[in-house]
Amino acid sequence: MKTMQKVFLCLIAIGVSLMAQEKPSGWTPEVMIKFKRVGGTAISPNGKWIAYTVSTSMMDGEKSEFLTHIWSVSADGKTDNQFTYGDKSCTNPQFSPDGKYLSFVSTRGGSDAKSQVWIMRLSGGEAEQLTKAKSGVMGYQWSPNSKFVAYRSADAESEQEEKARKEKRDWILVDTNYKYAHLYTVAVEKDSRGNRKTQRLTGGEYQVNSFDISPDGRTIVFSHQSTPLVDDWPSTDISSVPADSGAVKSLVAWKGSDANPNFSPDGKWIVFSSDKGDSKWARAFDLYLMPAGGGEAKKLAETPDRSFGIAGWSADSKEVFVTETDRTSPRVFAVPTGGGKPRILTTGSGNYSGVSFSRDGGAMAFIHQTPQNPPDVYFSSTRRFEPKKLSDVNEDFPKLAMGKTEVISWKSKDGSEIEGLLTYPVNYEKGRRYPLILNIHGGPAGVFTQNFTAVGSVYPLQAFAQDGFAVLRPNPRGSGGYGATFRRANISDWGYGDLDDDLTGVDKVIEMGVAHTDSLIICGWSYGGYMTSFAITRTNRFKAASVGAGVTNLMSFVGTADIPSFLPSYFEGEFWDRMDAYMKHSAMFNVKNIQTPTQIIHGERDARVPISQGEELYIALKRRGVPVEMIRYPRTPHGPQEPKFIKDIGERMIAWFNAQLGRNGGGKVMGSK
Repeated sequence: MKTMQKVFLCLIAIGVSLMAQEKPSGWTPEVMIKFKRVGGTAISPNGKWIAYTVSTSMMDGEKSEFLTHIWSVSADGKTDNQFTYGDKSCTNPQFSPDGKYLSFVSTRGGSDAKSQVWIMRLSGGEAEQLTKAKSGVMGYQWSPNSKFVAYRSADAESEQEEKARKEKRDWILVDTNYKYAHLYTVAVEKDSRGNRKTQRLTGGEYQVNSFDISPDGRTIVFSHQSTPLVDDWPSTDISSVPADSGAVKSLVAWKGSDANPNFSPDGKWIVFSSDKGDSKWARAFDLYLMPAGGGEAKKLAETPDRSFGIAGWSADSKEVFVTETDRTSPRVFAVPTGGGKPRILTTGSGNYSGVSFSRDGGAMAFIHQTPQNPPDVYFSSTRRFEPKKLSDVNEDFPKLAMGKTEVISWKSKDGSEIEGLLTYPVNYEKGRRYPLILNIHGGPAGVFTQNFTAVGSVYPLQAFAQDGFAVLRPNPRGSGGYGATFRRANISDWGYGDLDDDLTGVDKVIEMGVAHTDSLIICGWSYGGYMTSFAITRTNRFKAASVGAGVTNLMSFVGTADIPSFLPSYFEGEFWDRMDAYMKHSAMFNVKNIQTPTQIIHGERDARVPISQGEELYIALKRRGVPVEMIRYPRTPHGPQEPKFIKDIGERMIAWFNAQLGRNGGGKVMGSK
């Protein structure tokens, strides 16, 4: 009898296991959150290996996190193996220039451990902790000779401060006692006592941001600002310090933001970005080149969007590689140092990100994705772009039918040409009209690009498409990717010209015969949340709205956010001097016009857009009798980070939209109109 029971229980277990492995019937937030995420790349010195990261959602029991580990794939694509293991994430992989080590950042080492640099020999063995920074490591780089690693770390609490915290006497006098990030080095080889020498290079009342080590390893160039506050963005300068300690030398102290310095491979030059004092939040940067020891800097050719990241150099020091969004595609450009226009390295559609270059500058690795194809690692020559796919991270993921995504364009009310991405419902039938979700991006200088549409996010595009929705993601004036003039076209005009761009996009999709005029939804996060809340004060054409971490009251936002200079920059003055403008563009001062059923989603630890912004709107709509619900997410900053929360947000939005449309879900479509 006991044997039969065991057999029976075994059969049940096998059945449950088989059911768990059954292919899902379609895209849902729960299915999408299981899709693995692929991170940036690092090429080994010999060019034969590329390290990259893979993040997996962990949602069993008490866990709700993304676990990240490092993988290594050969440049010929024949070998692809996981490199790090364990229950602690490992990120930011870098090969040592001598090819002996692969380093990474991790909190392994204890439940309350800080992020530290760890190293593993490529020949095998256990990982070893390299740094022991009390407050953790914020960024690091190998010296060219592989003898030391330079890193940034914030000042730690003093013994007196620790004692005060433990005794509950840790009150805070605002804007005092900042914990500045400074530069340190740590030796890779141990001394006779088994210790590694750690040396502090900078100190004082300024915050070190990015840095770079000279090819001869003797000098570190770095950018710095007056405080660690996010709001101190316009006051960045560039200095240098000897790598073995010494006096700090000022190199660039122009008005505005001077940042991201990088040495040329020949050691003769430093390239950096600067706004030359034109310090607006809708920023415009240019590349400048100066002698390595300081001196007169010359401006290089402008990049198309004037909003780039410096990624590397060609081996001959004649080109600087930068990453920048070109309309709906993030790309890699090469900017000549001797004059001439930038050239595109990564041609073709889709997104190119996480780029790294071989030591000789002749090859690059990167992550490529399109709306239909998931992100994976690719490899190509920098001389002739011939991308070769090396990884297939989600090869075991079920192959499900997807809603097609395409780039569309239209003319706004004033004739401006606007682009956006339209995702069709799964199994779209031409001639049938569908509910349309207008999804507005954040920023406002954000941009919707050709990313893979089935990765789990707060706006699960393929889950929307599976449920019978079309989704329009417009890039209205104020968006990045279309040049500095376009990026600044919504200054002092939030919610008007840009909303016209969005609404004429909706009209375009209706004219295409895709969207149903009576089944329109609007949603967005951050600035997209602002636009959503303000749009429903100006129009009642939407049947439902979802406001994610939205700015609803421009006046109170200035006094509560961690970026109080943000709105005065966009609205060209403080609210006490431009009160009418701040009121005109705030949902809360026009809330009497709202009739649209509204869902409000907000994180309780959001310093960028404090939760009070969502609460103001919720209380007002509740008191006015407008259908409203608010969901608060504990521990959550401006962007949700826990996979259980991300999944829940997507599910709640779909349920809210369907409820307001009177749909049961499951892809019900509207009749032709």
